[in-house]
Amino acid sequence: MTIKVFSVAEMVAAEKAADAAGHSYAQMMEMAGRRVAEAIVQRYDVAERRVLVLVGPGNNGGDGLVAGRYLAEAGAAVTFYLFKPRDPATDENLAQVEGLGLELVLADHDQRFRVLRHRLRTTDFVIDALLGTGVARPIGGALAALLEQVKAGLAENETPVALPSLLSVAAPLTVPDEGDSRGETQRWPLIVAVDCPSGLNCDTGEIDPLAVPADLTVTFAGPKRGHFRYPGAAACGELVVADIGIDPALPPVAAVPVELATPALARATLPRRPANGHKGTFGTALIVAGSIRYWGAPALAARGAFRSGAGLVGLAVPQRLRPALAGQFPEAIYAAITDTDTLGVATANLILTTLQEYNAILVGPGLGEAASFVTALLNGLSEPAAGGSMPRLVIDADGLNILAAMDDWPGLLPKNCVLTPHPGEMARLCGLSLAAVKDGDRVELARERAVAWGQVVVLKGAYTVVAAPDGRATLLPFANPVLAVGGSGDVLAGVITGLLAQGVAPYPAAVLGGYLHGAAGQMASDYWGNAGLLAGELADWVSHVRRALV
Repeated sequence: MTIKVFSVAEMVAAEKAADAAGHSYAQMMEMAGRRVAEAIVQRYDVAERRVLVLVGPGNNGGDGLVAGRYLAEAGAAVTFYLFKPRDPATDENLAQVEGLGLELVLADHDQRFRVLRHRLRTTDFVIDALLGTGVARPIGGALAALLEQVKAGLAENETPVALPSLLSVAAPLTVPDEGDSRGETQRWPLIVAVDCPSGLNCDTGEIDPLAVPADLTVTFAGPKRGHFRYPGAAACGELVVADIGIDPALPPVAAVPVELATPALARATLPRRPANGHKGTFGTALIVAGSIRYWGAPALAARGAFRSGAGLVGLAVPQRLRPALAGQFPEAIYAAITDTDTLGVATANLILTTLQEYNAILVGPGLGEAASFVTALLNGLSEPAAGGSMPRLVIDADGLNILAAMDDWPGLLPKNCVLTPHPGEMARLCGLSLAAVKDGDRVELARERAVAWGQVVVLKGAYTVVAAPDGRATLLPFANPVLAVGGSGDVLAGVITGLLAQGVAPYPAAVLGGYLHGAAGQMASDYWGNAGLLAGELADWVSHVRRALV
């Protein structure tokens, strides 16, 4: 199942198209509310628990009314707190709530928010159904006053409670949060956001200071881009994508260019492992890396390539590094490099004469000042003699920095290379400031540059973006501080190169490699916590992720 990542305008268009096709807004609202209740019931025992539903004036409030009704049917004691009056004569969901005799409190009748504060002191769950995905302005007026009271009331009642891990590689519709705000305990009462925390701009990720951070966010049809942009992403908690019956074949849905990487997508992309395969079946990857200053980068990239399943991994490194690496990787093959400390033209010429031996080549980790090597290699690849059997090319780290210093560097590359920049490298490649890359729309930047350059771009960071030359993009559902360690990017580049060597095409290889890498960090953090993992250990977890997927 493909999960699209929507902008607000794309979501509005999708809902409109679904309604026009016969799946009404009322049906979508019923399904949305039910899915919120189901997400809660699947995680917690709600029988005889107290639930407070904060009901806004629009469709988001309608979703909350439906969710509260289903929770009441599951045995919860539900109170609905209405920010604005709703008319049961025209609001079927309110009429059903009244018909069940459930408690309704109107904010206009709650002097000094006494009832609200009392309910907040005694409730177990708060469902935030005040504002939906269309919010783009700061919260003010009466709603600001209400949210101030909500935050104050929650602060009075908040206590930690131990919960099982929310991170599961096997859960195809679950996106982990960044893991640094909750740890192994969860506050109580639990906050559940309907579609998004009220006050989150679902395009930009900006979040109002009055927004109440959620422990669980249930969003509909697909996540919104703002769910993956900070600072708002940190307020979403566990993000669950719920089906509300919108047909993915509808043109406005099918046209959405961004999707979310899921276990199902990763599983479908894994290269086959036939029982009668041999090392040649699974491809040969060449890691061209390292310099006298950076000994570890080639080892980390090679480890990633091996753990991704490559049959053979070659190392083209300066002579000074070779004995140390051979001791770590007796499994690898070693090109007869004559350069001593830093790779140069001689190495480039050697590689160009042996291209047919490799299915994929990684250039860049730890290269140092190797501009002459990169220039000679790219010039050679552009010549007809390089031929149609040219291996797939991944450029990372110092390789990208060397590119950025070249005039008209995009014209020097073969098409459909995989470029793996972190924000600093992306800024240099684009001629932008680092702040512009960090604070801007990462998805659109990656998409625009992938199209302009004719390359696959992996813009690394929290919620890495993988963009294709045809305008598609995939978001990786991982924002995990355990990955923030030197050498992590080298491992990722090696994993992608190993997958290319096994015959996976560049764009799916980049998506799958990023997924394996991020999920390895997720699995490792369940064991190690969110700090202290070494990049070499991260590579070893890739095999565990592969096993879990299949």
